[in-house]
Amino acid sequence: MGTQQSPILSSLPPLPILFSFFLTVYLIAYFLVFRSWSPKIRPEASSCLISLAHGTPAVFFSSFAILSDPSTGFAAPNTRLQNSVLDFSVAYFLMDLLHYLLFFPGDVLFIGHHLATLFVFLTCRYVASRGAFAVLTLLILAEVTSLCQNVWTLANARRRDVEFAAKVYDFLSPPFYVLYSIVRGFVGPCFVYRMCAFYASGAAEGLIPRWVWVSWIVVVMSAISVSIMWISNLWVELYRDRSGKLEKKVT
Repeated sequence: MGTQQSPILSSLPPLPILFSFFLTVYLIAYFLVFRSWSPKIRPEASSCLISLAHGTPAVFFSSFAILSDPSTGFAAPNTRLQNSVLDFSVAYFLMDLLHYLLFFPGDVLFIGHHLATLFVFLTCRYVASRGAFAVLTLLILAEVTSLCQNVWTLANARRRDVEFAAKVYDFLSPPFYVLYSIVRGFVGPCFVYRMCAFYASGAAEGLIPRWVWVSWIVVVMSAISVSIMWISNLWVELYRDRSGKLEKKVT
C-alpha cells in the first residue's frame, strides 16, 4: 500500500513555478520594498526577503513531509511531497545563487555553499530518489533559525543609520547566537553522526550509491564546520562590543 498524503498538501507546484515565485519576491523586494535603501545594501536585503519566504515555510513543509511518511528512514524512497519540498528549496537556492553571481561574484564562500547545497538536493531528488528524510531533517536544522537570522541581518544592515534597527540588532543578537549555537553546534552534529553511522554500516548498500551519500556527509560536515566558525566569531565580536561599552560606562 502507498503512503497516504494529505489532500490539502499532497505536493507543491513544479520547479519552474517555484523559481518564478522566488524571482518575483526578489524583484518586489528590490524595486518596491527596499527601493529607498542604499544601493549597496538593497541586494542583500532582497536576498533576506526571499530567504524569509523560504526558511520558515521549508521547516513546516519538511516536517509535514517527514511525519506524513510512515516508512521514514535514511534510505527510504522519497515520497511525492518530499520531492516537492526538495524542489521548493532547489528553486530558492537557484534564485539566491543567481543573486550572488550578479551582485557578489567574488563571494566564493557563499557561491560554493549554494552550489554544494544544490548538489545535495538535486542528487537526493533526481539521482538517488531516496534519503529525503535525512536531507529534509538537515534542511529543518538549517532553516529553523532563518526567521531570526534574517531579521537580525536586516537590522545589522541599517543599525548605523537607524536607531530602531540598532535596538533590534542589540536585542536579537544574544538569543539568536544561543539558538544558532545549539542547532549548529550540538543538534546538527548529533544528527550527522547518526546519518554517518547508518550509511557506513552498509544499510543503504544497493539503495543509495556510495558516492552520493559520502558526498552528502562531506558537504554537510563542511557546512557545519563553517557555521561553527562563523558563530564563534560573532560571539567574540559580541563579547568585545559589550566589554567595550562596559568599560566606557565605568570610566
